[in-house]
Amino acid sequence: MNITDAVVPLTQQAEPKPVIRSDRPNLQLLPLTWAELAQFDTIIDTRSPAEFALDHLPGAVNCPVLTNEERIIVGSLHQQVSPFEAKKVGAAMVARNIALNIDAQFRAKPKHWKPLIYCWRGGSRSGAMTHIFRAIGWGAVQLEGGYKAWRAQVVNDLETMPSKFTYNVICGRTGSGKSRLLEAMAEHGAQVLDLEKLAAHKGSVLGNLPDQPQPSQKMFDSLIWSQLSLFGRTQPVFVEAESKKIGVLRVPDPLIRAMWQGRCFEVITPQPLRVDLLHEEYAHLIADRELLFFKLDCLAALHSKEQILTWKDLAHSGQWHAFVANMLNTHYDPAYDRSMFKNYLNIDTAAAIHVSDISNQGFSKQARFLINQSALGL
Repeated sequence: MNITDAVVPLTQQAEPKPVIRSDRPNLQLLPLTWAELAQFDTIIDTRSPAEFALDHLPGAVNCPVLTNEERIIVGSLHQQVSPFEAKKVGAAMVARNIALNIDAQFRAKPKHWKPLIYCWRGGSRSGAMTHIFRAIGWGAVQLEGGYKAWRAQVVNDLETMPSKFTYNVICGRTGSGKSRLLEAMAEHGAQVLDLEKLAAHKGSVLGNLPDQPQPSQKMFDSLIWSQLSLFGRTQPVFVEAESKKIGVLRVPDPLIRAMWQGRCFEVITPQPLRVDLLHEEYAHLIADRELLFFKLDCLAALHSKEQILTWKDLAHSGQWHAFVANMLNTHYDPAYDRSMFKNYLNIDTAAAIHVSDISNQGFSKQARFLINQSALGL
């Protein structure tokens, strides 16, 4: 089973057997751990593509037994005519779609193949596919309660999971290279929870990624659950200092509270290098001034019309380094001073990480140094 590219396994865990009722071997109970999920050969989401896009179990593949349009048709019949008529029409659609899925994706699967199958709440959509797959001879198992029950587990788990880890929090002003440092640390085997990567956002008013929308809140929660599930508890988790929201997404309260208690490291990078880094990271906004100006207008509640006009004039005239430096001095740095010293309890005693080389090699060197410092407790 493969989880989304945003989550990378970092530790090996024990593999307990999934809890399955002895009297109903075709039914899988919740709660499920990551290791238990990983024992299934494939996780199949039978919901519509629209439902799947909002959120799904880690590593699931979408094999809808009703398309988006068909689901509307069946739902309308159920409401406007009768449940019986809806079931007749829906059964034919489901049977055809299961046949198409078997031909397109599963015909070559061996007899010992064991998929976990779910729908919205463990009803007829996943039940029909499980029944047919087991009739074929595959060890298909239906998830009791479906996605609805799984979502409840994720919400419940995220109330307690974050407090089970210790956190090393990477602080630093905007453009200091915190995200690049975390990427380098992950490459060197550290346990890294990259919330901005999971949220598809750089965490500021200009932070939307080009051509990549943010996931839903439910998907963001699931990605956090998945990553925490892969971490060992004897090693610290490295995470970037964040506010309560990253773009439109909310960091779960138990996680942000645990991060506030963490040990802090402050990345200190000279402003000229910060300007260079931000110039690289926001190249897409340089190429789209209309979008940039729209984003700047979003700061009207925080800055005067004169200040916003100054930023726009610098950008319009192509003075990008002056534009970035001005934004750092008048917006980002003051915001950092207000927020970091208010929330992160150990920021006053943060160990300094001085950056003088913003190349990949430079951040790789700093990553090795920080990992060693953390291991030594320095």
